[in-house]
Amino acid sequence: MKANPVKIEIMDTTLRDGEQTSGVSFVPHEKLMIARALLQDLNVDRIEVASARVSEGEVDAVRSICQWARQTGRLHRVEVLGFVDGHASLDWIHACGCKNINLLCKGSENHCTNQLKKTLEQHVADIRRSLDYAEELGIAVNVYLEDWSNGMKHSPDYVFALMDALKDTKIRRFMLPDTLGILNPGNTYEFCKQMLDRYPELHFDFHAHNDYDLAVANVYSAVRAGIHGVHTTINGLGERAGNAPLSSVIAVIKDHLNGQTSVREEKINAASRLVETYSGIHIAPNRPIIGEHVFTQCAGVHADGDSKNNLYCNDLIPERFGRVREYALGKTSGKANIRMNLESLGIDVDDESMRKITERIIELGDKKEMVTTEDLPYIISDVLHHDAMADQRIRILNYSLSLAQGLRPVATLKIEIDGEAYEESASGDGQYDAFVRALRKIYSDLGRPFPMLTNYSVSIPPGGRTDAFVQTIISWNYAGIDFKTRGLDADQTEAAIKATLKMLNKIEQ
Repeated sequence: MKANPVKIEIMDTTLRDGEQTSGVSFVPHEKLMIARALLQDLNVDRIEVASARVSEGEVDAVRSICQWARQTGRLHRVEVLGFVDGHASLDWIHACGCKNINLLCKGSENHCTNQLKKTLEQHVADIRRSLDYAEELGIAVNVYLEDWSNGMKHSPDYVFALMDALKDTKIRRFMLPDTLGILNPGNTYEFCKQMLDRYPELHFDFHAHNDYDLAVANVYSAVRAGIHGVHTTINGLGERAGNAPLSSVIAVIKDHLNGQTSVREEKINAASRLVETYSGIHIAPNRPIIGEHVFTQCAGVHADGDSKNNLYCNDLIPERFGRVREYALGKTSGKANIRMNLESLGIDVDDESMRKITERIIELGDKKEMVTTEDLPYIISDVLHHDAMADQRIRILNYSLSLAQGLRPVATLKIEIDGEAYEESASGDGQYDAFVRALRKIYSDLGRPFPMLTNYSVSIPPGGRTDAFVQTIISWNYAGIDFKTRGLDADQTEAAIKATLKMLNKIEQ
């Protein structure tokens, strides 16, 4: 019989430690949108939104977050990192309207002696003065023991002396950071257990860094040791190799530790995509939980097993995280993968046709071409020599693209919508831009909505030769829904037009 789940508090620091990722900087309105996603949608317990005194932009960001949080009853869940610097950090936080400081203290003798140039007693005296002033301002205090992991390895007597001096104060939480990411699951458990056993009445958080790719494993060990809260970032952003990613931490706590959090799992994917957009840091396609391909079965035997009592499924059901399972199409697909995709399109073919389609997909896979579900009707049409696109509502009948020196590119196209032909011309910044502008004119004249193009990327299949096909991937937003279409051709513009045709028919389904 399982014990009752233990509640683990989640503090997300995407907006503070996550922003310390090289090349990442959030503007104030982006910080507000991320804060709302974290507190309102995901429902994490707490968020750390900035470091005090960093910039004027931070002032605007923290003020707007605190204003929104106050209006929605969430101000007690917003925190700012501050320093033991007399009144400076606390005055800054107070002016922004925040009510919680995460006070950065020195958790190792090395940092205290060589960075601060102070004794433990002097440092404790400075901390106590900050605590007194925070109480005057009505600001609650949590404490970071910076470099705590090295402190436990090399100067544990210092760590315990610091804790003994502070344990009876009004500090709400003691936060134990592996600042340089030096811990492993073994000593993480050992060090956390020592703190918990020695100070059972205190609340402890664990803050992991991923320098050895052990952040999630170390969180696992910290929770096993009895830690009360853990720190995360969206997509694992953070200093150097990053922090523990929220998505993986939530799954591990629930599935491997019988733990409980407040986080709404089904909102994780949307939050990850939001941070990906604002940070400019792309999520690796094989990143657990949130990667583009992690819920995609490639091997045909796996798809076959899924159709036979979910033989190849684990507890990471994609629907838990706002995702759906997909079945890749390529040289390892086999009939089961292809049949799964055909069924999703409502297409039924006989065994001989299935054989031909399978052979064609394998051939494309050998050329390193990416095949998607949207490509299947075209492949069927090509292989079976009949018009599998007959039920498509939109066709491009003709188009002409012109490019002349000193003149803007011009596109003229003729399309068919539900059997009616429409023609239009337009100029643009490029041939494809001109094509889309002409298409938008037609849709505008007809009073029909047209999706927003949100991203456009061109690539040559990996390992391709100089004469390889070009793959164009276009991201769209239509009625609040994001989706992608792909086109493959020797010419970039032609590939983009193919992707656009797929989009037009997709929105008309």
